[in-house]
Amino acid sequence: MNHTSESDNTLRGKVAVVTGAGTGIGRATARDLAAAGARVVAVGRRPGPLAETADGFPGIHPLAADITADTAPDDIVRSVLDSHGRLDILVNNAGIVRGGTFGGVTRELFETQLATNLIAPALLTQAALPALEAAGGVVVNVSTAVGQRGWPGGWVYASTKTALELLTRSWAVELAPRGVRVVAVAPGAIETPIADHSGFTPEERTATRAWQIAHTPLGRIGGAEEVSWAITQLVSPGASFVTGVVLPVDGGAVVG
Repeated sequence: MNHTSESDNTLRGKVAVVTGAGTGIGRATARDLAAAGARVVAVGRRPGPLAETADGFPGIHPLAADITADTAPDDIVRSVLDSHGRLDILVNNAGIVRGGTFGGVTRELFETQLATNLIAPALLTQAALPALEAAGGVVVNVSTAVGQRGWPGGWVYASTKTALELLTRSWAVELAPRGVRVVAVAPGAIETPIADHSGFTPEERTATRAWQIAHTPLGRIGGAEEVSWAITQLVSPGASFVTGVVLPVDGGAVVG
């Protein structure tokens, strides 16, 4: 279910870009923002899942793109401005996770995650900055609660997301005088397809889920719509005095 009511038009007139919008948190966020009245450009590598995201939501416009490509930041921003004329909200959600124990981490495993989880959102935000400044916009980075504690076997992913949190705080200070807010959400254990492409075996995924639940005070896995609700609140006009925050959406995992 979407937490945002179809009659809630708090974001009417706004234009949003959501990366990694084909599944999971990205799909839920694109739909919630559209339900709140925004026109949403849903970015992802595969046209099929993007079409599914947009199904039933006329305010969602799919844009197939690989955010790690050299020209992707400028191409995405140019496409959005050509089709919608403005850009108010950028949600840097796309991310990949690959397993690898210490001693077995390869350069390719490291660089692949860095490219998607850290470099791409930094360059896309940079390309979008003039439009965001003109609109008095907001950037939302999607991090992970895992970055707040140790995660054997998943530390490459966690380190890229922890770096994204530093960017969030740094950009918030640097861009505040330019009228741009920068915030982040740090999801905990959320039911999304990201683990299906992680390289973990089914047994490893089962063990990871058990560990996550054991370290989550609320004792369950969260839903993508619970994260998208937080994102929608952070980009709403009511959050206009909020910047630089990294909001855990993790069932208490950070403090448990």
